[in-house]
Amino acid sequence: QVQLVESGGGLVQAGGSLKLSCAASGFTFSSYVMGWFRQAPGKEREFVSSITWTGTTTRHADSVKGRFTISRDNAKSTVYLQMNSLKPEDTAVYYCAAGHFLSSSPNSYAYWGQGTQVTVSS
Repeated sequence: QVQLVESGGGLVQAGGSLKLSCAASGFTFSSYVMGWFRQAPGKEREFVSSITWTGTTTRHADSVKGRFTISRDNAKSTVYLQMNSLKPEDTAVYYCAAGHFLSSSPNSYAYWGQGTQVTVSS
């Protein structure tokens, strides 16, 4: 049974940091591209970051470049999202996802977690 379980969300003041984790099970983690997406109330799900199978290539949305870093530990079947210099507009539910291609489109990802809430206060 495929599972992606996010953790690490919470309430933080603007300028603060959070580190999200996503623990995977039920599939060969090292064979999948991993991505992070977010969805704010009333908005569509949007791409945040993605990372290739070995972690050698990453991509970030322009809105988070220089502030967020994606990484993975294949030995632990876990992908991370380090979020620094958080802004109120980063408030959203954050989802991790697994797919076969390095893509910013949600349609390219086959497996999804349930999400973790990140709230940034001003």
